Amino acid sequence: MKNDEIKIPVAIIGASGYTGLELLKLLITHPKFEIKYIGNSEGGIRVEELHPSLKSVLEGDVLKSDAKEIAKVAKLAFLALPHKTSMGFAKKLLAYGVKVVDLSADYRLELETYEKHYCKHEDRENIPNSVYGLPEFYRKKIKNSSLVANPGCYPTATLLGILPFCDFIDERYPVFIDAKSGVSGAGKKCTDKTHFVSIDENVFAYNPLMHRHEPEIKEKMEQYREKKFDINFVPHLLPIIRGEMIDSYMLLKEEGLEPLKILKEFYKNEPNIRIYNHPVDMKSPSGTNFCDIFAKVVGKKLYINSAIDNILRGSSSQAVANANIMCGLEENLGIPTIAYVP
Repeated sequence: MKNDEIKIPVAIIGASGYTGLELLKLLITHPKFEIKYIGNSEGGIRVEELHPSLKSVLEGDVLKSDAKEIAKVAKLAFLALPHKTSMGFAKKLLAYGVKVVDLSADYRLELETYEKHYCKHEDRENIPNSVYGLPEFYRKKIKNSSLVANPGCYPTATLLGILPFCDFIDERYPVFIDAKSGVSGAGKKCTDKTHFVSIDENVFAYNPLMHRHEPEIKEKMEQYREKKFDINFVPHLLPIIRGEMIDSYMLLKEEGLEPLKILKEFYKNEPNIRIYNHPVDMKSPSGTNFCDIFAKVVGKKLYINSAIDNILRGSSSQAVANANIMCGLEENLGIPTIAYVP
């Protein structure tokens, strides 16, 4: 095999859920990554049994996840594990020299913030070494990192819309974020709220002003511009499978801002950001890694409207983009660009 044909062996740990399935779908056809290990907490099942949609596409054993065994066959691992579980596994893999893209929240936050909203951290040593995986803002750091903390779906769509305006926001006043997501964002396990009879033809808010993504958004905004912001975040669950829309409202320091001009200039070299002259919709970026953004100003009032595919740009395709960067590959290699429409 020629050197330019050699593939990078990767592992997917936590293959049972929606993000695990999306990772499998992306990596099956990836030109430079080769899936060498598929694991979950139990093993003892075939891929095509776990995800029947992959029958005749990708078939093989799902193994009980073992860090030592993964290190024997993979150079990089995607961890699609629950919060609080991922850190212990990542710690072992990093010790074996395996690069990690972690899709949980375990490395996204500063230690104090994490322990306040989640639990005591088991891998404090690696927190300073992790890089927040929002490529438009941290690409250079991601390139040199062995541990990337893939952002949550809500923070991804929110921050991509708000960060370009941080210098113009009047921080004396609160920022309000109205977020809406498809049911896949709640995970594969059925709950009272995601049960068909609860969500069908229904919309409701959950954890208003107390959702764990609120401190993530706040921390990243404050780190970006070393200012304090009052963030008020309210997520809603919609009776749709996938998609996410964020409506953010804030006051500016002064009038006369041209928000679309700012966005177009800010993201002029970013292929995964699309700026619209009208409000965006959830269907257009579905199935892609795009984040679609619109913004409007009336006086000192700024409205930002952004949309992504919650389990692709908000999780799995962003994880693959981060892995591409970490391995010195073209960022969008293997990343889908054609939406699931109609």
